[in-house]
Amino acid sequence: MGDVTKAVVFDVGRVLFHWQLRSLFEKIIENEVELDWFLSNVITEEWHFQHDQGVTLGEMLPARIAEFPDQALRIASYAARFNETASAPVDGVHTIVKRLHEGCVPLFCLTNFGGELFAQFSQEHAIFDLFEDIIVSGIEKIAKPDPRIYELVEQRSGRRGDALFFTDDNPDNVAAAKARGWDAHLFTDAAQLEAQLLGAGFLA
Repeated sequence: MGDVTKAVVFDVGRVLFHWQLRSLFEKIIENEVELDWFLSNVITEEWHFQHDQGVTLGEMLPARIAEFPDQALRIASYAARFNETASAPVDGVHTIVKRLHEGCVPLFCLTNFGGELFAQFSQEHAIFDLFEDIIVSGIEKIAKPDPRIYELVEQRSGRRGDALFFTDDNPDNVAAAKARGWDAHLFTDAAQLEAQLLGAGFLA
């Protein structure tokens, strides 16, 4: 086993859990053309990102409903049923997390996630109990790839960049971590992540 003073930092959406807004709204909107329009104009990833940056649901939802009053019930579903956007674990990754934890590797999460939504989401998933700390962009009001949130991880974990192995599905987020000296890797699937962790000495 490698140097366990070095920590592993996981992204959440599309690394620990599959995430897409469509997973929820395809249950609500049967017509594919209407669904595509809704996800391109009403509940978009760009609009959702405001919550990741710290804008509250109390601000976001009424403003969006005012723009699209005929979509009010669907917009309300975004908050009420958000957990359904990320209900499925990414194959194999939770097993890797458990192996690292059993090997006494310090584990952290760094996620672009709204604070209110993460509170309800994390309660449903015991995997988060294995992490020493979870840095949530919406709580900190700083989102990846802003360098300040990586600095915050360094402070909270008590580690410099070269003592942090990081996996994220977004190339910009990986590049920002590398710029701070982190051992950062683009996530594609569990098999590649396992190979990267083996190479870095975290898994035997």
